[in-house]
Amino acid sequence: MRLSRRFAPVFAAVALVMAVPYEAMPQPRSEGANAGPRTPAAPQPFGAECRTTVTGSHVVAYCHNPYVGTDRVSLHVECARWWDIDSDSAPVDVGPAMTVRLTGRCWKEIRTVWITHGT
Repeated sequence: MRLSRRFAPVFAAVALVMAVPYEAMPQPRSEGANAGPRTPAAPQPFGAECRTTVTGSHVVAYCHNPYVGTDRVSLHVECARWWDIDSDSAPVDVGPAMTVRLTGRCWKEIRTVWITHGT
């Protein structure tokens, strides 16, 4: 009986280590003691794909989201004339497998058009 009492703490430690999940165990560092944390997994693809068409002073943008996450898109129009007011559309949520249409315009010519994405 003395043998089992002497090794009881060892058996308890082994049972405790076997019960801890693998993710909770300390991982060896491959680049020495000063190595940073392990690199995370590659990010998942995200974001709607947008096409813009400018016709005179009008712009139309179609944004399609082929991914699982919802994207929030907004259309920005910069007018060519200094007195013409630039415009930004309200943000629109583009869900998975959805396509949205965004429109904007200037009184005269359009200088640039771009789309911003959010989460």
